Amino acid sequence: METKQTIFIVADHGLAIIYFLQSQVVSRLIEAGKRIVLLTQDVLVDQLQEKFGQPTLIVEGLRYHRCDQYARSYQFRQQWWLNFLRRVGTSDKINTEAMDSYIRQVEFETRGKQRLLMGAAKQMVKLLRKSESARKRLIQKQMRYIPGIYTDLFEKYNPSLLVSSTYGWRYDRYIMREAIQRGIKTGTVIVGWDNPSSYGIPCAPLDFVNCWSDIQKNELVDGSDWEPSSVNVGGIPSYDNYFNGSWLIPREEYFTKHRLDPERKLISYACSFVTFAPNFRNVDTLAKLIIEDKLKEPSQLLVRLHPNHYLDDPFFSGEREKITALVNSHPHIHLVEPAALAGDLGNYSGEDMDEKTSMMAYSDVFTTVYSTMCVECAIHDRPIISVVLDTPGGWNHPNKFSLALTEIDRWPTHSRFIKSGAGRIAADEITLCQHLENYLNEPSLDRDARRQFVQNEITYTDGTASVHTANYLLSLLEGGLG
Repeated sequence: METKQTIFIVADHGLAIIYFLQSQVVSRLIEAGKRIVLLTQDVLVDQLQEKFGQPTLIVEGLRYHRCDQYARSYQFRQQWWLNFLRRVGTSDKINTEAMDSYIRQVEFETRGKQRLLMGAAKQMVKLLRKSESARKRLIQKQMRYIPGIYTDLFEKYNPSLLVSSTYGWRYDRYIMREAIQRGIKTGTVIVGWDNPSSYGIPCAPLDFVNCWSDIQKNELVDGSDWEPSSVNVGGIPSYDNYFNGSWLIPREEYFTKHRLDPERKLISYACSFVTFAPNFRNVDTLAKLIIEDKLKEPSQLLVRLHPNHYLDDPFFSGEREKITALVNSHPHIHLVEPAALAGDLGNYSGEDMDEKTSMMAYSDVFTTVYSTMCVECAIHDRPIISVVLDTPGGWNHPNKFSLALTEIDRWPTHSRFIKSGAGRIAADEITLCQHLENYLNEPSLDRDARRQFVQNEITYTDGTASVHTANYLLSLLEGGLG
């Protein structure tokens, strides 16, 4: 009996599980006669095996407790700084604003001996931004750290290809490096909208990357020195089900679920960027517009909390409690709490894609803070407002980094949204009220810009990104890289 070619797929977070398992990517690979070994967080192995497993789809644990032990115990400082430089060390040929904000955050939060090295690190970043050879040396230096945690899995399954959902900024870097050491073709798929402009250069000399669009391809080639022939534009498989409508809950059922009034306009708000700044002022301002009847159209507000609101952090949990109290104070303010799987996948587990889809599809106006959901909502052709009402002092704590929401308009994805004209920006209550009134009165405003924005950002708008991506991965097994 002929042994099937095996593909290792690393899906260690919720968005990656959606990308591979809730699209047609894995199923098409299996249909093509390949065996898939999906590597995920150890606590999820049994759950995913039960839900998705079959003879040609095997789920294994990523042993991240061992990875964490290695990272902390073996040359911790060297590994930490190499990863920091990797994160922010792209060429300045691309927009580096998101990475620059991360540098500011690290500089603010770093303590003790690590802080003493920050000055030297910033000088090294300047060199990396100008020198391709320095960036390539940094990639090679990272290959020093291969703990051999997965030796038995490589020997057991003998994979021909390894595909990860990041290019090594999580602990997937260790299995990727071990694969390269073994001569296995190794690369990544871009799962997140901002990944090429926010997460620097790869953890190792990878062979290939599959991205959403020509925009992302240019960021990867110009910023991280990828060979153009090794970058494939395959779209974003996670969004295929938006186009075919398979996640959509019937409107009446969805409104009943959240006790929404079908006669009132629905304004939704998806919390975003809570790591850097509070969202409560945005939520409170939207709520007051409804509670005080300042909008001409009778309306209601549905708030989607951010996954960080569920972290064991007093700032984030405190804001969750304030939003919850606000919701409980008025019958036309409602709350969505994203579903979560076990482990630390957080609330982007993919368990509530029907919830998220329906929230966007049935919103008369969708609001957020430059979230990736701006792209997703544009797919649903709903009006979008990015609400950036600054909270004076941010989180107002000397040990907590804050970044004003009005400062992040220069980040690459955010600036593209603004320039596209696919939505409106509101930095004060008067402007917010005006934009809401305009969109509620005429939902077709900016429709052409929304459609063009979607085309530019995700390429395939007919629900076929899974096919393009799977076919590309299959071509790699046949020796192709483009």
